[in-house]
This record gives sequence, C-alpha cells and structure tokens, in this order.
Amino acid sequence: MNTLVVFSHLRWNFVYQRPQHLLSRLAQRWRVIFIEEPVLRAGQNGLERFDPAANVQVWRPHVAGDAPGFHDDHLPALQRMVGDAMAEEGVSDYWVWFYTPMALPLATELAPRGVVYDCMDELTLFKHAPRQLVQRENALFKMADLVFTGGRSLYNAKRNRHPDVHCFPSSVDAKHFARAEDHRLLGGIARPRLGYCGVIDERVNLELVDGMAQRHPDWQIVMVGPVVKIDPATLPQRPNIHWLGQQSYDDLPGLISGWDVCLLPFALNEATRFISPTKTLEYMACGRPSVSTSIRDVVEPYGHLVAIADTVDEYVAACEKILARTPGEQAQHARALAEIVARTSWDATAAAMGELIAAADRVRELSDKVVAPQSAANAPTNHETAPHLAEVAQAAASAVLPAAATASAAKRASAA
Repeated sequence: MNTLVVFSHLRWNFVYQRPQHLLSRLAQRWRVIFIEEPVLRAGQNGLERFDPAANVQVWRPHVAGDAPGFHDDHLPALQRMVGDAMAEEGVSDYWVWFYTPMALPLATELAPRGVVYDCMDELTLFKHAPRQLVQRENALFKMADLVFTGGRSLYNAKRNRHPDVHCFPSSVDAKHFARAEDHRLLGGIARPRLGYCGVIDERVNLELVDGMAQRHPDWQIVMVGPVVKIDPATLPQRPNIHWLGQQSYDDLPGLISGWDVCLLPFALNEATRFISPTKTLEYMACGRPSVSTSIRDVVEPYGHLVAIADTVDEYVAACEKILARTPGEQAQHARALAEIVARTSWDATAAAMGELIAAADRVRELSDKVVAPQSAANAPTNHETAPHLAEVAQAAASAVLPAAATASAAKRASAA
C-alpha cells in the first residue's frame, strides 16, 4: 500500500485540527489524497486540486447542484471525478480513510486494500445532520478494517460496534505552541484577557460568554474562530467582547499566550456529549490556565488541572480565582500542565495509527498469497469491491499469526 485516500466533511484550509495533524504526519509514510465534500452551485462540474503540505494533495469537487455535503444528487458526478482523477494519478494500491460516513457510496466504485474510519465526532448529533448518516455509519462499521475514535467518550460509545476499535484522543504539537509573544491583534486589548479559539457554532454557550462579559466589564473576552451553522446576528455584542474571526494555526500560539484565562465555554447539549476538544491541550502547551464546562473528555482526564464550571456564577468565580493566583501558584500550575503535555504528541498518535494500518495491510498481503488468485476475468476493478480482510482471514490464519501479533501489540500501545 502506498496511498491513503481520505474522504472528509471538513475542508483542509478550515480550522487546523485532527485531520490535518494526523494526515500531514502520515504523509511522511504514504501519499495522502484528501477528498473534500463538494463546493456547491458551480458553473460546471470539475475537480480542483492543490498541494497544501508535503505529499498531501487535496481534491475539491465543484458541482452545479445546491444539495449540501456528499448528497445523493452529486454521487454520479463525484464518482466520475474521483475515478478519472485516480486513473490520471495512477492510484491503484491504497487504503480508504473516512471522516464522514456520508461519503460511503463513493467507495462502491473503488477497490481499496483496506478501510479506516476515524470517528472524530458524533456527527449524527450535530445541527443539520443528514438523515442518512446513521444508516451509512452502520454500513461503514461493517466495511471498516480499523476504527479510530477521537476521545474516550466516543470510544465507549463505539467499542461494541466493531471488533477493532482504538481510542486516539486529541493530542498536541507542543513545539508549535511553545512561542510566547503576544499576537499583534491583542495589542489594543486591555487585560485581563480571557480567550477562546475554535469553531463557534451550536456547541458554544453564547449566553455564558455574554454573562461573563456583563458581570465583569473590566474583563476582555476574546473569541477567535469561524462562525458556522448559527446566525452571526445571535452573537452577543458588548464593548468587552472581541470577535476576531478565523485565524491561522500559526497565529494561535501568540493569541493563546496573550490570554490570562483560556475558555472552554461549551454548551451541554447533544452536539457536545462526545466531544474531545483539541484546544484543551493547546491551552496547556502554552502554559495557560483554563476553565471548562463539564465536558466529559475534559473532566475525566484533566479535571484536576482544568477548572470546571457550568453556570455563569460558577464560571465567573472560577475565572476570578485564577486571576487572583500568586506568582508561585501560577508557576506550580504551569509545571503540572507541562507534565501532561509531555506525555502526548500528534507525532506519537499518528505513528501508532500508522503501525495499525501497516500491520493490517501485512495481514491482507499475506492473506492474498494464501487465497487462490482470481482469474483475470474475475479480478476486482475500480467498479468492484476488493475482498474484505474478514472474508479471507480464516483461510490465511496459519500464515498471518506474526502480523496479527504485531497488530495486537500496536493496539495495546495505542490504548496505553
């Protein structure tokens, strides 16, 4: 296997998060083709291609229709675009990696050696979730060779739906966030500064943000990130709330380092039940204290270092306590945060995932040698599904024990 073909509901140049962190690192091992959901209302169907990182190529389909996402209306056009592009690029020995089950119908036209489902969010609970999502996820669980989850809560929810599920929570690039200079956008904003970075959608408790700003007009609330799926007119507007919009990943260290308190003001709703916020560790990597609502994947691993508060009163009190710390208390807390950050990295996470894929691919390769080869007339093509690992595992059992042991060891390492 030499290529990962990835289907994603997120755009590569959107907020830099889990897909970009993992795939840019896995691209050091395999070529990555990142296929985004289509851009709508184009003059004509077409496939935009660009190279945002070493050994990563993004394919961005443009379609004439206006149905959102990997909608059934677009499937014939998308299948043609992807099939033609794969033929042009000579992609023939590959695994398919899904971030969204909605793209699953596109796999019926492909012949991958294996399938990965990286379940980073419970998309079925998001606002405007497509009605077919549950059905397609059920089918993806049956097709996938490996399932990764983006946090412990998701792992517990999915672990009994597939025999090979691995928990890979959000991680961090500590070196990237080690820079300490205040960002130029903070130059005109007084202290104390309390900041949030990330997507601003139905998962953010805007009433909580507004309540903090109202209680403390002397606090400057800095909100960084794109506004999606909600009406921008609903954002609270006060002199001490600063909406800075989406900023680049390179800008985040300077912004976060310039905040006195970092915020995780998530609403407690269906959309946040399984989230594992990447920004938790990014705040820690900058050595900054933070306050979060009671998100399970924050409370359970980090509740001893991250203040937890749900109401406006509780949140304000937690921020007041942080702002009143002595220099000695600040230094002690920063050391404890650094110890947490030192235990994880996107490099290690991507490497563990890569080993699981490589081990499963070795099983497939050995299985192919054991199972009698098909005749040329019956060989899989890009219009047929390649043999699934489970269908040949029993016949190949005696030949694949070493590779299976390797996969088992890699699984244990990922859970550690």
